[in-house]
Amino acid sequence: MTSAAASPAPAAAMLRLLDDPTPQVREALLDELRRQGADGLDFLRATADGSDTALAAHARLFLRELGGEDTVQMFLEFIRSFQYEIETGLIMLERTVFPMLNPAEPHGFLDAVATRCRQLLLTPSTAREKCLVLNRVLFHEYGFRGEAENYHDPRNSFLHQVILRRRGIPLTLSVVYILVALRCGIELEPVGLPGRFMAACNLGDEPFYIDAYERGAFRTEDDLRAYFRQLELPFDPATLMPAPAGEVVARCCRNLVNQYTAARDHAKAKLFAEFVHEFDLAYRRHAEPT
Repeated sequence: MTSAAASPAPAAAMLRLLDDPTPQVREALLDELRRQGADGLDFLRATADGSDTALAAHARLFLRELGGEDTVQMFLEFIRSFQYEIETGLIMLERTVFPMLNPAEPHGFLDAVATRCRQLLLTPSTAREKCLVLNRVLFHEYGFRGEAENYHDPRNSFLHQVILRRRGIPLTLSVVYILVALRCGIELEPVGLPGRFMAACNLGDEPFYIDAYERGAFRTEDDLRAYFRQLELPFDPATLMPAPAGEVVARCCRNLVNQYTAARDHAKAKLFAEFVHEFDLAYRRHAEPT
């Protein structure tokens, strides 16, 4: 269906009216944007993300008045804040493409999975025994799997899409695993290997690694050394250090650049490339001496 916002002439007319201070004009424009619904919100979001900073500011005002948040700007502010948390960051990232996503939905799902895990956890039990319970619930009861057929589908990099489809790539499946474990009082760490992502458990005498893409298979450091040899890469023990929360979210953005490029969605590939650039700038600013 073709909307007024998608038609060049009406869109140009609305752009000219965005900064008009006349109350009657503003009310008429609000009525038109309400009539257009999602298309009107898309028009405002595109303008808010445009190069004309004055019009962008007016578009954000209209968005707030219509109850449509500027999710791209919110995510940019998250990146610049340098106060990173994985669950919040990935939900905000997803809302830049799926702005109607209610954060309560993925939060509630993860809570429910954790509640089921706690029903099965025994006290006392070792870290391995606890992770075996998580494996049973996530991969057998809920049916999470590594996506093989459509590995480069961008949906595999969005937390809630992975929850809905029960399919994902190593990064997002590892994040689901880590977030459920955290709710169960099990502290796991994200570990970003070349071409792979895992959850590390450092709670016992000997660390082990959980490969969520392979239904929670446990790996040892020797297994990971063999993985590096398979890739013909030198093994660096520093690679097994926990990945900071910001790096997890930034890596997800880098994945999406590649996935949207492969899908020939150049606008979204450009958007996520800009997010990657903002992460680089944020890390650079944080590293500068004060």
